[in-house]
Amino acid sequence: MSLEDRLFERRYQKIHEIEALGFATYPRKFDYTHTAGEIRTNYGPLSGEDLEARAVQVRVCGRLMTVRRQGKAGFCHLQQQGERLQVYVRKDEVGNAAFELYKKLDAGDVIGVEGPLFRTRTGELTVRAHRLSFLAKALLPMPEKWHGLRDVEIRYRQRYLDLVTNDLVREVFVKRERIIQALRQALVERGYLEVETPMMQPIYGGALARPFQTHHNALDVDLYLRIAPELYLKRLIVGGLDRVFEINKNFRNEGLSMRHNPEFTMLEFYQAYSDYKDLMDLSAVLLRSAAEAANSGSPEVEFKGRKIDFSKLQRLSMKEAIVEFWPSDNTRPRPDDLNDPERVTTLVDIYNTTIGSTLPLPANASPGACIQALFEHACEENMIQPTLIYDYPVEASPLSKKKPDDPNWVERFEIYAGGMEIANAYSELNDPQEQRRRFEEQVDQRAQGEHEAHEMDEDYIRALCYGMPPTAGEGIGIDRLTMLLTDSHTIRDVVLFPLLRPEGEIGVAERLRGMDETTNNEEQHAD
Repeated sequence: MSLEDRLFERRYQKIHEIEALGFATYPRKFDYTHTAGEIRTNYGPLSGEDLEARAVQVRVCGRLMTVRRQGKAGFCHLQQQGERLQVYVRKDEVGNAAFELYKKLDAGDVIGVEGPLFRTRTGELTVRAHRLSFLAKALLPMPEKWHGLRDVEIRYRQRYLDLVTNDLVREVFVKRERIIQALRQALVERGYLEVETPMMQPIYGGALARPFQTHHNALDVDLYLRIAPELYLKRLIVGGLDRVFEINKNFRNEGLSMRHNPEFTMLEFYQAYSDYKDLMDLSAVLLRSAAEAANSGSPEVEFKGRKIDFSKLQRLSMKEAIVEFWPSDNTRPRPDDLNDPERVTTLVDIYNTTIGSTLPLPANASPGACIQALFEHACEENMIQPTLIYDYPVEASPLSKKKPDDPNWVERFEIYAGGMEIANAYSELNDPQEQRRRFEEQVDQRAQGEHEAHEMDEDYIRALCYGMPPTAGEGIGIDRLTMLLTDSHTIRDVVLFPLLRPEGEIGVAERLRGMDETTNNEEQHAD
């Protein structure tokens, strides 16, 4: 038997010993009067004399993080909602049974304490225990107390343990919720209605991505987990809901990376009677609000050792960005060079020679695809400060409205910060005939093996035939934005339960089964 198995068995035996002392091992509830945080907030400023004069009685509960026993007395620390509180236990104050319970407690156990507040000789705010309640047993040992949980694989797989032992991890997810609430509040204040759209869809759309597929048995139809809520939200615009938003889960059957998780969270919002320029100003407000919510009112954050200022949002056209971030002054083009299809092909060759490698482009790539590739390779990772890139090639934007003065470009923008994309917006295409034609182009691409191309969505075309007003729409990646605002360097650090490969080892359930078999054998032997 391994050391870990012996520790598990010993802790399991303690459950029966605690029960023999007269304590319920898994009680239904505990009526507490204060949380640990409330005690610290309300009574932390008081002196020991003030606490004694007020005779403040509390009932508080939490997880034991440390236990220090010293003969007939001892100390322990409870943790609740990220706050720690010391408890002092004396045998002559809690009684024999409760003190025996205290002697059997392990780090990780969950208990309740009742008693007055006081300050120790060192001045630490402490609960003097008069009663102890046992609430749950930690059968598995906690990580070493001084270093916390460091193994990345375990941290992501056992997020519950990560949250218990790493205060900074808990703070990331507290900030994530503040970010979401700030975005929600800013939109509601501007007359937006929060809605919900289907996660299972008969036709996926709204983005260029591969879907996850499932099957509905009762209807005997294949369905897809949504890759984006866009086409449903725009149906609502047709229906007269002029400003709508959804904070939604999307699913894309793609690879894993520092910035990609197959399940991710987006904020998408749509505003009727508007174009993409209207959303540029709103985006600046939303990003600043989120940054201030996560960082105690400051729009400045640190990400990978660099200061990022969300009070500013630089604006560049895609052509201007390519020129700005071109890797060599000697070969730097002019923005007008990107208007000439033949010149674009030549620029790709020049760029490849300059960087000493070859851009990944399909054979016979269109000028727009070449421009998009140049932008992604030359610009994206270099945009550290918040930067809005506007006007995109039509080939990369099948749902965007064309620019009136140049049909090769569409009214679209993306926002970058920290070297990654965090938002995407455009003036929505509302011409049903043009939308049908673009869907047909996507269908042709799909037939040629492009798995991320759109399918034809007849109902969406029908909705457009009833008339959709001029509309602008935008999506903001909550996970990536949270990465930036919490200085988290991988998306797995801001997703509570990121997707991982299944475990291959024998789990805790097998150990519990072994404990049950041992207990049953002992009972049969006693009979």
